[in-house]
Amino acid sequence: MPQETPLPRAAGVVLHPTALPSRYGVGDMGPPAYEFVDFLVKSGLKYWQVLPLGPTDAVMGHSPYMTLSTFAGNPLLISPTKLAEAGYLNHSDLTPLPPAGPGKDATHIDFDAAVPHKMKLFRKSFEHFKGQGGLSSRRFVDFSKAQGSWLDTFALFMALRDVYPGQTWNEWPRELRLRTTSALKEAAATHSDSVNFHKYLQFMFFEQWGALKRYANSKGVSIFGDVSIYVNGDSSDVWGSPEEFDLHPETREPLGMSGVPPDYFSATGQLWGHPVYNWAEAERNGFKWWVDRFRTTMELVDLIRIDHFRGFEAFWRVDAQHAKKHQNAIEGEWVKAPGWALFETIATQLGWKEPGRACEPFELPVCAEDLGLITPEVEALRDHFGFPGMKVLQFAWGGDSSNIHLPHNVADNSVVYPGTHDNDTALGWWQRASDKDKQHVAEYTGLGSPASVSEPSWLLIRMAFASRGRLALAPLQDFLSLDNTARFNLPGSFIAENWSWQMPSTHCLTSALAQRIRRLTELYGREQPVAAQPPPPAKSEQQASAAGVAETRKVGGRRDA
Repeated sequence: MPQETPLPRAAGVVLHPTALPSRYGVGDMGPPAYEFVDFLVKSGLKYWQVLPLGPTDAVMGHSPYMTLSTFAGNPLLISPTKLAEAGYLNHSDLTPLPPAGPGKDATHIDFDAAVPHKMKLFRKSFEHFKGQGGLSSRRFVDFSKAQGSWLDTFALFMALRDVYPGQTWNEWPRELRLRTTSALKEAAATHSDSVNFHKYLQFMFFEQWGALKRYANSKGVSIFGDVSIYVNGDSSDVWGSPEEFDLHPETREPLGMSGVPPDYFSATGQLWGHPVYNWAEAERNGFKWWVDRFRTTMELVDLIRIDHFRGFEAFWRVDAQHAKKHQNAIEGEWVKAPGWALFETIATQLGWKEPGRACEPFELPVCAEDLGLITPEVEALRDHFGFPGMKVLQFAWGGDSSNIHLPHNVADNSVVYPGTHDNDTALGWWQRASDKDKQHVAEYTGLGSPASVSEPSWLLIRMAFASRGRLALAPLQDFLSLDNTARFNLPGSFIAENWSWQMPSTHCLTSALAQRIRRLTELYGREQPVAAQPPPPAKSEQQASAAGVAETRKVGGRRDA
């Protein structure tokens, strides 16, 4: 029996930062992000949940779950406005992205237009940074050293992608594919400016995100992050640490791929296509790659959601040859994973518990995405570490009173949602729900008939907030009562609408909406006290960085502490 969780009874919102409004096409860490934090404080919301923050790619539809690195940040989240405030862009450079043209939806990101627009600004800012002696500044040098375990590999990987556009790393010359020492040294020297550019982008991402996180934390808002279990095969992770993955030793092609087996919903299963892990090697090296991954993630967030948690107990390994030939997940097997040893090691290495002492429940700031096929073994792993599980109200209806997602069955140690980023919006779900499901909702809430449900989004939000679950979170789209056109992702599809919804303006974050949300947090004991005193302006962090660069320039490349 899991012990009672120490998580505070609280509420929050799900919004990936790319969905913030921006004059540069993609939401970023500029002024709207700070306005959003202020809105959360006024609303009594304590958690801002985001998706994985890694660099996305057009080939993968800019999915945050198929990033080019699980360590690096997404440069698209860098704010040009903040770069100008720090002195790395002229204000005259800050040209907005032109309005969406014919056939384009203003509430969805046009990545094809936004990415080159932002990258052009970043190239300009890099030249300013170099001209101010930034590459030799103490802050940049210290950052590069602190993140060296992944940064050097990632920056060279990105530079080589620029050299070989449209190719995966498995299509690069053999010496680069196999990472021979001489080839890596030659490439790093030949493309040093490009390598430094990508290091600069990471420096700015970590600077800006750190400032935003400190601002949020100072206001009582915690960042709820996300760790995807699998990584993109065409990533710096797999290229740089091939021993961590189930790859052919010579070709570096995957031998096993990720997925889930055939079930009631799919006769052929789901083939996700990531390379699976070489867990035997991970255990031999003391889970170093994983410890580094969690350490870097915890620099960016306060709480982590682990995606596909059941894969840390056992995972479905699909034979790669079968997968490539048949494009399904039928030919596979369940393989045990060392989740117990992994989380014990992470807890010790990151200082969450002392060496030699067993991990106590709730010591790790982790929540488990435990949806889908969950076995007693998975539950035992989750409960041993006290990880809160997830409940989704859209899954609760049409059956009997034993459904685990119904509010009265939600355990205290749970995170409750009307729906997640993978679900339709609450209104979109309601508009497509069966008559049986609608009637169940109406009777459960005492409204009698579906015709009496006037605001389905708010009805599901209210039930989530009223539940026993310690954390209740809703997508911003549900607080705004938006329909399925604002859905963030449709799993199993590769459509332009995925990952691209964007709040058109912060004007929708009204005082009336904040008051309505706050009233629910007060009614159900999830209130967030209003911060008494705001911290110094957020721009000071990067201005301090700019000052450090200037000081470095004055003293000939060295700056004392």
